[in-house]
Amino acid sequence: MHPTRRHLLRRAGATLLVGGSLGFPGLGFAQTTRAPGVGARTVVLGQSVPLTGAASEIGLAFAAGCRLYATQFNDSNADSGLQLKLLQLDDGYDAQRAAANARNLLGKDKADLLFGFVGTASSEAGATAAAQQGTVLFAPFAAADSLRSPAHQNVFHVRPSMADEAIKIVRQCATVGQTRIALVGDDDAMGRAGLAAVEQAMADQKLGALVAKALVPPAGNKLDAALADVQKASPQAIVLVSLSGTTAEAIRKLRKSGYAGSFMAFSIVGIDPLYAALGKDIRGIVISQVVPSPRPSATPIVKEYLGAVENSDQTASYEGLEGFIATKAAAEAIKRAGRGFTPATLQRVMAGMTDYDVGGFRINLRPGLRDPHRSIDLISITADGRVLR
Repeated sequence: MHPTRRHLLRRAGATLLVGGSLGFPGLGFAQTTRAPGVGARTVVLGQSVPLTGAASEIGLAFAAGCRLYATQFNDSNADSGLQLKLLQLDDGYDAQRAAANARNLLGKDKADLLFGFVGTASSEAGATAAAQQGTVLFAPFAAADSLRSPAHQNVFHVRPSMADEAIKIVRQCATVGQTRIALVGDDDAMGRAGLAAVEQAMADQKLGALVAKALVPPAGNKLDAALADVQKASPQAIVLVSLSGTTAEAIRKLRKSGYAGSFMAFSIVGIDPLYAALGKDIRGIVISQVVPSPRPSATPIVKEYLGAVENSDQTASYEGLEGFIATKAAAEAIKRAGRGFTPATLQRVMAGMTDYDVGGFRINLRPGLRDPHRSIDLISITADGRVLR
């Protein structure tokens, strides 16, 4: 990551934590330029997000993108009386803190819905709290595919499933003749969910079993032994299901030991934090992406996002664009439900948004486990940080 981007993200996080009327550890805002009229409503979106801790660079960028669209929506809808109030609480990428945040957001802060929780375990905690209070969890970032089952009718996804990412990764390996595939991941809810998704994708593609797999605690000294065992199986490609710290360490150690195969990573790794950790060693790594590239393009949603970035102190990123898209989709559902919506009516509206064009990019809020029409890109990174598709 370039130093300027790192500085801006940290500055944005500091503003988030101490700014606004709520103070630490959250910010609430609903910009309104005049007194609301009859039928006015401020809709409170409660978000638990890692602004500190292992996933903070992803969390800060995602949260900042959410704020960008909420601000834009409030400015453009000041006359209508419909406003968004986005409450963002730091959970440090800790599921217990996310669960506590969810209870506070729905209880003390009277959030209308939970929104944009980051991380598999944290999203599961948010889904449980939302179900208990009879509301929805909207647009979790990197939730386990179990939250897409019929048992979770109150959870709506903007990003595709881990199964969708896994099948794209595995198909790419098979296309280039790589059938000996191994997996290394964090031994946590995300790693276990990713392992299940890759194993199912291998079975779907009739590629047999993984030649090796290792889930390693993020803390501790077990990575070296796990990588040695994986390398003994002579994999042609290694799929990584971990945050940038574990991913970078595994790649460095494997390359140092002479491994010359391919590396494939899920989108949760985050390009910017991985580049910050690896530098030029990021060359050749393939990463799945679930939103369009945030580089200038003719895609309307990208142009809209970059225009908002231009008028802020943010730097464009995949995670920021995903947050922008997620908030725009939430705002669209709220508008369709009407200012007098209840949790039940909002849920019905969201369930019907199976082909929403967010601006040249279509999303399906009720896709089930697989969404074969959803676009997922596989990109690689050059030694100087350029993104290649």
